[in-house]
Amino acid sequence: MADNANESLRQAALTYHEFPKPGKLEIRATKPLANGRDLARAYSPGVAEACLEIKANPTDASRYTSRANQVAVVTNGTAVLGLGNIGALASKPVMEGKAVLFKKFANIDCFDLELDEQDPERLAEIVCALEPSFGAINLEDIKAPDCFIVEKICRERMNIPVFHDDQHGTAIVVGAAATNALHVAGKSFEDIKIVSTGGGAAGIACLNLLLKLGVKRENIWLCDIHGLVYEGRTEDMNPQKAAFAQKTDLRTLGDVIEGADLFLGLSGAGVLKPEHVARMSDSPIILALANPMPEIMPDEVRKIAPNAIIATGRSDFPNQVNNVLCFPFIFRGALDVGATDINDAMQIACVEAIAELARATTSAEAAAAYQGEQMNFGPDYLIPKPFDPRLSSVVPTAVAKAAMESGVAARPIEDLNAYSANLQASVFKSALLMRPVFEAAATAARRIVFAEGEDERVLRAAQAILEETTELPILIGRPDVIAARCERIGLEIRPDKDFSIVNPERDHRYRDYWATYHDIMKRRGVTPDLAKAIMRTNTTAIGAIMVYREEADSLICGTFGEYRWHMNYVSQVLGDAEHHPHGALSMMILEDGPLFIADTHVRIRPTPEELAETAIGAARHVKRFGLEPSVAFCSQSQFGNQGSDSGNRLREALQILDREPRNFCYEGEMNLDAALDPDLRQRLLPDNRMEGAANVLLFSNGDTASGVRNILKMKAGGLEVGPILMGMGNRAHIVTPSITARGLLNMAAIAGTPVAHYG
Repeated sequence: MADNANESLRQAALTYHEFPKPGKLEIRATKPLANGRDLARAYSPGVAEACLEIKANPTDASRYTSRANQVAVVTNGTAVLGLGNIGALASKPVMEGKAVLFKKFANIDCFDLELDEQDPERLAEIVCALEPSFGAINLEDIKAPDCFIVEKICRERMNIPVFHDDQHGTAIVVGAAATNALHVAGKSFEDIKIVSTGGGAAGIACLNLLLKLGVKRENIWLCDIHGLVYEGRTEDMNPQKAAFAQKTDLRTLGDVIEGADLFLGLSGAGVLKPEHVARMSDSPIILALANPMPEIMPDEVRKIAPNAIIATGRSDFPNQVNNVLCFPFIFRGALDVGATDINDAMQIACVEAIAELARATTSAEAAAAYQGEQMNFGPDYLIPKPFDPRLSSVVPTAVAKAAMESGVAARPIEDLNAYSANLQASVFKSALLMRPVFEAAATAARRIVFAEGEDERVLRAAQAILEETTELPILIGRPDVIAARCERIGLEIRPDKDFSIVNPERDHRYRDYWATYHDIMKRRGVTPDLAKAIMRTNTTAIGAIMVYREEADSLICGTFGEYRWHMNYVSQVLGDAEHHPHGALSMMILEDGPLFIADTHVRIRPTPEELAETAIGAARHVKRFGLEPSVAFCSQSQFGNQGSDSGNRLREALQILDREPRNFCYEGEMNLDAALDPDLRQRLLPDNRMEGAANVLLFSNGDTASGVRNILKMKAGGLEVGPILMGMGNRAHIVTPSITARGLLNMAAIAGTPVAHYG
C-alpha cells in the first residue's frame, strides 16, 4: 500500500512539472507591444533614451529597468535538498521552484541560473559578473565548505545583497523557532546549553546566529558524523567548525547531551536517540530538522518527555522550519531600500518579526489555508505558517527599517507606515481600494450587529474590527459557544469583554424585541406566538429589530442561507417609503483594477425606473471608493440595433436618467465588449458620452449580473467586495456564504461609514 502511495505521489509530481507546459516559469511583458508606436518605445529608437539616462546615473537602473525587483537564484547543484551532488542540470526543477516561491510570496521576479562549475573561486567569479543584471543574489544548494568561499568572495566584491539561503535562511527561521520555544519554556538564550549535530553550512550558520541572539559560545557543543568537534581534532575540520571546538575529553553526542536545553539537528535520520532525550533538561527543545526523516520522530520524543517542544523540517508535524518564512520577505525589504548587503541587523530583525507574528493572533487567511490545524501560540505553534499573508508586510518592513538604521540602504524609505500599507495592499487586493472607506468609517464609532455571531469568519472579523477600526461589533449567538470558539481558534477577544452579545436563547430584551416585531408585522399575519418564535430562532430578524430600535447602526447577515430569505426580513423590519432594497452592487477586484456589477441579487427583471434607480445608487457607492463612476447599461442589443425586451427597458432607463442632470457618466445600451473597449465603442457610436472603459456594468436582469459576477470570481480570479445592499441607508447588508473573514471586515467598514460620506 505504501509503495502504491509513493508511486502515485511520484507520478503526480512529474505530471505537475510536465503539464500543461514543461516547467514552472515563464516570462511576461509588463508593457504593451501592440503597434509600431509601442515597438519604437520598447526597442529602437526609444530604448536608447533609457540607456543614456542609466549611463549618466547608474542608480536610474531602478527607474527604467526591472533590475531592482530581480533576484538570481544561483547554484552548481552540489548539495541539492537531500539528493546531494546531482549536478547543475538536475537541480533546475528545485531552482525553478525557488523562483516561483519568490514570486508567489513577495512578488519578486526571479531567474534561476544553474552553473556547471565545481571550483568555488571560479563560481564566485561568474556570480560577481552578474551584478549589472540583478538587484540581489540568492546562492542555493552549494556544498560546504565551498559555499563559504563563494559567499565570502561575492559579498566582498559585489555591491548588492548576496544571501546563501541554505545557511542564513535556515538560521533565521531556526532563530525564530528557538526564540519562541524559549518563550514557552521560560528560558533565555544566555542561560541555555545547546547540542548540535551537523557541521555543514546550515548548521554552522544557525549556531553563528544563535550567538548573535545571546547564546554563549562555551555553551554550544557541536557534533558531526565523526563525533564532537573538540580542540585538537584534525579529521574533517575547517575554520568554520573549529570556531566551535570545545576543550574537553568528551567525544560523542552521548557524552555531551547531559542537561542540554536545546538540541539542534541538521544531520541525518535517527541521530538523536530516546535515551539522549531522557538526559536532557526539563521541557527540552528538540529542533530535529533533517529531511525527509528527522534525527528523531516527534512521537518518540513524547514518550520520553511529554512536555518537550519539538520542531522538524516536515509539513506533517507541527512547527515546520521552512525557509520560505524568510527568504522572500528578507529580499523584499532589502530590494525596496536598495540595500547593498543583508547584514546581521537585517537578519535579526527578520528573526524577531517572524517570532512576534507567531505570538500574535492567527490570521483568518492562514487559518483557511490550514483548516483543521491548531494555530494558537504555544508548543505546537512556534512560527507562522508560510501562507500567513501578514508575513508579506511585517517582515519586509522590519528588514527595511533595520537596513536603514544600519546604514546599508541606498534608497531609504521616508514613510515606513505607508510602505507597510502598500505591501499589505499587494497581498490583500482589496486593501488599497478600501482605504477611503476605512478612513471614512473612522470618523464615527458605529455599532455593527452580525446576525451569525457564532461563525468563525465573523469571530475573526470581529477581532480585526476591534484592531483596525473604531467600530463596535455586536454578535448574535450563544455566549458559551462564541467563547469556546474564540478560545479554540486562538482569538484574544471574549464575549461581553471586548464586544456585546445578544443571546437568542436568553436575553433580557427578548420581550421588547418580540413585541416590537409583532407591532411591525401584526397586520401582515404575524401573531404574538409567531413573533416570539422568530425572536428566539431568527438571528437576521433579531439584528434588524436592533437596528430598528436604534440599538445598532447597521446589520450584516448572510454568511449562510439564501440571499432572498435574509432580504425578506430586512425589508419587513427596516423597509419603508424612504428605504427599500433597490439593488446589490458587487465590486470585483481584477488584475487590472476594479469592476462593479449590478444588480446581482435583488431584482430579477427590473423595470426601467428600477434600472435608473440602481444606476444612481451604484454611482453613489462607487464614489465611496474614491473612484469616478462610469456606468454602462449592458445588453445583447447595442445602441438601438435590436427591439428586445432587455434593450427596450435599458433605453427607457436612460431616458429617465436624462430627464435630470446627473453627477456621473452613463451610456448604453451596449454589448460588454463595447463597454470595456473604448476604441470599439468609438467606432460603433463616435459621439458616445463615455470616455475610457466602463467601471460599472449594469444589467437588465439578475441572472446575467449574477452570472458575470460568478465567472469573474471563479475564472478570472476576481476578489469580491460585497454585495453591497443599495437603498437601505447603509442600515443593512446581506453577504453571501462564500464570503471570507477579510470580506466581512470590508463589509463592516462599508456598513460603518456614515451616510453623509456618500449621500
